[in-house]
Amino acid sequence: MANTFTVAGGSAWGDLLSVHAVMMRRLEEMLQRDHHLSHGEFEVLLRLSWAPDHRMRIQDLAKDSVLTSSGMSRLVDRLVNAGLVYRETAPEDRRGAYAVLSDKGDERRVAAEDSNIALVNEIFLSLYTELELAQMASFWARFMAK
Repeated sequence: MANTFTVAGGSAWGDLLSVHAVMMRRLEEMLQRDHHLSHGEFEVLLRLSWAPDHRMRIQDLAKDSVLTSSGMSRLVDRLVNAGLVYRETAPEDRRGAYAVLSDKGDERRVAAEDSNIALVNEIFLSLYTELELAQMASFWARFMAK
């Protein structure tokens, strides 16, 4: 059997990729323009805000992203230089390090998160009814359960 998409399958997959690209481009533009953050930097600030004591090992931040450990380390360095995060040596493993959200980083995260939510509501969520959003969420949940 040849590896092919059905018409509906090809459209669903292709359109998902297009929607993702458009959303990420619009979010990146807004974050850069309004908050001087890349989407990756915003994601790190957000993940740190969710973590106990607002701290995570840098290697764990990398596991939760598309970046390698060295790529995440460079991103954290940019956040440290901006005063949004600081590093702590991991007491359990002197070679490891934690990224810790600073007060300034949390303030920037809150502002960026508010803008992020407003943009997502405006250009995506507002296009659908609550019933459609619930159905869409069930599709994503089914995928994530696999």
